[in-house]
Amino acid sequence: MSPEEIVYLEILAASILVGFLFRYLSPSVKRVAALLLGLTITIATCGIHTLHSLITVLGTWVIIKINWRSAPSLSLGWTFFYLLFFRLVTWFGLPQPTPFANAIQLLLTLKMVSLANEIHSYHLEKKNEVSSFTKSAVVRGLSHEPSLYDVIAYSYCYVGIMTGPFFRYQTYMDWLQQSNPLSLPGMAPCIQRLQMVPVYGALFMAVNYVFPLSYVRTEEFLEENYFYRFFYMVAIFFVFRMRFYAAWCGAEAGCISAGLGCYPKEALSKPGGGPTVKYNPDPDTAVEYDFKTIQNIDCYNSDFCSKVRHGMRYWNMTVQWWLHHYIYPNAPFRTYALRAGWTMLISAYWHGLHAGYYLSFLTIPLCIAAETAMEASVRARLGPKGQNIFDWVHWFLKMRAYDYMCMGFVLLKASDTINYWSSIYFIIQIIALVCIGVGQIMKGGRKDRSAGEKENVTREKAE
Repeated sequence: MSPEEIVYLEILAASILVGFLFRYLSPSVKRVAALLLGLTITIATCGIHTLHSLITVLGTWVIIKINWRSAPSLSLGWTFFYLLFFRLVTWFGLPQPTPFANAIQLLLTLKMVSLANEIHSYHLEKKNEVSSFTKSAVVRGLSHEPSLYDVIAYSYCYVGIMTGPFFRYQTYMDWLQQSNPLSLPGMAPCIQRLQMVPVYGALFMAVNYVFPLSYVRTEEFLEENYFYRFFYMVAIFFVFRMRFYAAWCGAEAGCISAGLGCYPKEALSKPGGGPTVKYNPDPDTAVEYDFKTIQNIDCYNSDFCSKVRHGMRYWNMTVQWWLHHYIYPNAPFRTYALRAGWTMLISAYWHGLHAGYYLSFLTIPLCIAAETAMEASVRARLGPKGQNIFDWVHWFLKMRAYDYMCMGFVLLKASDTINYWSSIYFIIQIIALVCIGVGQIMKGGRKDRSAGEKENVTREKAE
């Protein structure tokens, strides 16, 4: 493990333990304590680079105060522009930010854009209430406009400050205002979320030792036989998954111990977004709670769902919610494939400027187009047994597609990524293009294409 990974691990472990203590604090004390602890972590790990996050917060605050109507788009432009400056600071003679500062900046970007959208919705609903004399139907909308202190406290709340998960300002406020935090579930769900972390950690270290990423960049690797080179990406993606499974399960446990994101099951909460329906628990009935709001990974479904599009849904779930609500609807395209491509482009930019991110993320729309074409032209014509076989083949190809794209994500450089992809003959892109071609041939005709497009729209709405 690298020194940075050890620090992340120590912060995660401390956050889990400290979280249980926060349940004993009053709302005002909880807010101050969470802010001070978050600032302490930030300053201790980032030093002078803490100024980057502070500038981002203050800039967003100014935008909201000056023009709340355009705040969603302006805040997105501001935070993403500052991300560009943040990643190119050495061009201006400034010191390179630490990896910890980068992690904080990424999460803060999501928070600021979400905050601007929440405040925009608050003002719109307030105007509607005045004009229509009816109470807002928005589920868990803001009750007041946050002050500068509120925004800073939310921005630097210690919970998930580096590792996530992302949570909205309203989720943060609901956490502060919990009437009886000690009565909420904590220890049992926390242990349940942590029980597989040692296994993930052990598998990460063992497989990473046997299959080091650095070997891919050597001339000796290119001399290995094709099947070994192909299998290597399977091992690398396994290491990648185990690393993030362990980290995100630990981060979720930190939220659970503090009680953040705890809502009644009847609220039908979504990762990142929180409750989706209004709920009024019956005081005479035992209430069941869940932590869906802060769930960032579904390890089982991430591995065993059969579709590329579904794999994204179960991976980094709170960020996927953010992309789905703030980026995808505002894409400058109408077709599903192009909107998905735009969303993946924005996601790649959010992750960084390395070419490997873009090569990987922009392969996803191609894979989605391929699986859509095959579902409409092949699977739809099969019987139950044939569809079952199709789904297993689909799952195998889905995992290989993610193995393949992961190599760009970890190799980072365009040259390293293309060298590896070329060593296995760009097999995923070729398979995807063949599937699209077969799908078009088998669909044949404008009528079938229209039906397929309608099916895609229906599926998109359902998902």
